[in-house]
Formats: sequence, C-alpha cells, structure tokens
Amino acid sequence: MQAFAQLLESGRAGPCRPFPRAEVSAEQWTALAGHLATGELVLMGLWGDAGAVHPGAVHMALLDEASGRLAVATYACVGGAFPSVARHHPPAARLERTVRDLFGLVPEGAPDHRPWLDHGRWGVRHPLGANLPAEPEGDAYSFLAAEGEGLHQIPVGPVHAGIIEPGHFRFSCYGETVVRLETRLGYVHKGIEQLMAGADVAQAARLAGRQSGDSTVAYGLAFCRAVEAARGVSVPARAHALRGVMAELERLANHLGDIGAICNDAAFALMLAHCGVLREKVLRVCARAFGHRLMMDCVIPGGVAGDLARDGISAIRVLVSEVRAAFPALVELYDNTASLQDRTVGTGFTRPDYVRQFGAGGFVGRASGRPFDARRALAYPPYDRLPFEVVVRTEGDVNARIWVRIREVEESLGLVVRLIDTLPDGPVATEVPPGPGEGLAVVEGFRGDVLAFVALEADGRVRRAHLRDPSWFQWPLLETAIEGNIVADFPLCNKSFNCSYSGVDL
Repeated sequence: MQAFAQLLESGRAGPCRPFPRAEVSAEQWTALAGHLATGELVLMGLWGDAGAVHPGAVHMALLDEASGRLAVATYACVGGAFPSVARHHPPAARLERTVRDLFGLVPEGAPDHRPWLDHGRWGVRHPLGANLPAEPEGDAYSFLAAEGEGLHQIPVGPVHAGIIEPGHFRFSCYGETVVRLETRLGYVHKGIEQLMAGADVAQAARLAGRQSGDSTVAYGLAFCRAVEAARGVSVPARAHALRGVMAELERLANHLGDIGAICNDAAFALMLAHCGVLREKVLRVCARAFGHRLMMDCVIPGGVAGDLARDGISAIRVLVSEVRAAFPALVELYDNTASLQDRTVGTGFTRPDYVRQFGAGGFVGRASGRPFDARRALAYPPYDRLPFEVVVRTEGDVNARIWVRIREVEESLGLVVRLIDTLPDGPVATEVPPGPGEGLAVVEGFRGDVLAFVALEADGRVRRAHLRDPSWFQWPLLETAIEGNIVADFPLCNKSFNCSYSGVDL
C-alpha cells in the first residue's frame, strides 16, 4: 500500500480540491494497479481527460475500503498512451476501451483493444492506436471465441422484443447450457460528457439526471455533491433531509418494480401486478410531494429545487402505511410459492471473489457477501446521522438478490419516516458561487454506488465531468452468473441484476 500512501500524502487537498489527487509516474501508476490486483484497493472509476500541453490524461479513482479513504491518481499521457491497468486488474478493461474511444488515449499492454462505445459509425477512428490490431469498421465485432465440440452461438439483440434498451448478448451454448456469454453495449451512446463540458452547473446537473433516468435522484445528488465539494458550499440541513427522502423514494420505487419484474420472468405475473400497484403509488406520491414522478431536476447544486408540497408529508405518511400493510403478504407469497423458489434459488450464482475483485456494489454485491454501501462506508448527509441496517446475504443467487431488495424496501420505509419525523426547518437551497475547483462524490443509488468527478473553470462552467454508473462493474459479473445455467434462465438472471444500459453508454 506504499503507492497509495504516497498518493494520499502528495495529493493536494484545499479550497479548490477537497480530496487527494496527484499526478503520478508510470511506476507509481503501475504500483497502484498492483494494489488493485491484490484486492488492497478498490477501483472506483477510470476516465480520460483532455490536456493543454500533453495529449491528455487519465484519472483513476481508488478506494481503501478498510479506512474509507478515497483518492484520485492522474497520469499525464505524453505521447497519447498510458500503462494499462487492465493488464493487472481486469475490471478496468471496459473503462480503458471507453477512454480510447472518447479521447484516443491508448492503454499500452492492454489485454483487449476492441472499441467499446465506438461502433464504427462515428467516422473518427483515432490514429493514436494505429500500431495496435485493427478493428473492422461497421457492424463487424470480434466476440470472444468459445471452442469445443457441439457448441453453437445464439445472438440476441441489440433490438429486443420488449421496450428495454438495446444491448447485444452473444451466447455460446452446449445444448441449452450456457458456456459463455458476452455482452456488447454502447448502442445508446449520447455524448453526455461532451454535452456537459462548457455548460454551467445548473444545465450540467440537468444532464447528469438524465444519464440513467431511473436513477435521476442518485445521479443528480452525486453531481451536485461534487460541485458543492469543488466550491466548498455547505448545503442547508433541510435540503439534506429532503434529498434523503427523494433518494429513498427512488430506491423504493425501483426495488418494488424489480421484485415484481423478476417474478414475472419466472412466469409469476401476480407478483408483477401487485408490486406494480405499489410502485405506482410511490411514483404518484413523488409527483404530489415534489412535482415530478421521477423527481427529475429536483436536486440542484446547493440544495433542492423546491420545498415539499403543502400536503407532501401527509401523503408520504399515507404511502408508508399502505406499503407496510400490503408488502408483507407479497413477501410471504414469494417465499411460499414453490414454483418461484424452484426458479430463483441456486440460479445465477455470482462468486463472492468476483464481486470483491470487481468492487461490485448494490444488491449484486451485497447478495454475495460484500457489505459495501456508500451511505455507511462513505457516510454523507443525511445518512451520517441515521441508523439503518446494511442488508447482506451470502448465497449470491437470484433469490439472494431478491431478498436484499425486500429487506432494503423495509429499511427505506423506516428511513423515510425518520427523515420526515426529524425534518428541520430552514431554507432548502443556497447559492453556489462561480469559480474554479475540483470535486469528487460517491452516493448510493438503488443499483449501487454512483461516482461523480467535476472540474470547474474560473467562470464556474464545467471543464470536465465524469459520472460512473455501478453497472460498469456489474455487467461483467452477469456474464459469469449465467455460465452453467440454461438459456431460458437468462431473462431471470438479467432482471435480477437489472444493469443500466444508458448508464454505461455515456
């Protein structure tokens, strides 16, 4: 851990940078990658950046999970290249491929040079990688091969029968048994980071809330906390509490929807119907209390966009009572339906060592024994003053991921009540003065930890913003979870992960 200790010591923190960040040498960068490989550190993010003197830079966010220390290492890519982290730590592979696609910075020694977001339709292949193996233009893509007698491939997507987002799934199967799955995403690339560059913080916050629409509160909160850290702004206590209420209502709506949808993929539509009713009640109360069903644009830099509606507290109390009255019967129905248990127990097992290696959070990580929850591990208001249980299971299957959601629904109901019972008086926002600075924030969304990095110019506009979805480290684990299962169980496994397509397509 010497390299990380040096990073903490040399990383300048101050009014314009409230977290350790330092430029490191190639040797230090590689040493940090070694700490990731041994599990001493957790990779929280890796993203590219443009530079005025050198062709660009790559930032790597690192977490010492034992102490809760978070820092950023920056490598100046003189010559347009940087030492590959994925060479030592596979979870960095897709992040490095994205850096190359968006910034043309080449990870030297990388195990995978295929593009990620660039599907050959942009017409802007970067020349910096000319010395690397060429990837065919257009639709051709070199999926990883699985060899063996009797194997066949099943391509699924990117266009699906339902209304889910586009993603290509390439199955290699022996009969009905899945031997290998590889996903290819990037079909909803929207250039959101480029759109944020040059925007004022208010507009950038609106863009942040649209990176993954079902997590608009989590993304808005992560971005705004990063801006507030960059400018040294203290948010009013009432705003912190209201942000917490919004975050827990978002978690409630998504967990309720997921529980029903997973059961529906096991041919038990009754749970989908009942959970759908409860989810709709949550969304209607969100609209009534905060003016929008998804609470989009309700979190702003400096606080929240508006106070609770006049009858907001009473509407939330009624909602909590209704969910608490109806939910236990649904839990019992799930637990005592043998046909459901037959499909979910033991299906889609995710190995705990893979979860630790990838630093996977949310219900994916906690269902396989990793107890990380940013609300506790990197406590931020209002959670730094609220007791709650971090729900952890060890079975690592579809059933465990459902039970983590079930228990988190119960915890969220309790958190909402405590927040509105102790809601302080006072303003709901404060001004964020323009000026330079860098900020880093991690918040817990319903899928897991969302990271935000923001660099501001002197006029307060965004120079660089990066938002890292938890699904970056969960999609690869889905590929491992389906191995050895039958093809018909993929929808069940996929829904139990419920990774975001849009969140990783940037």
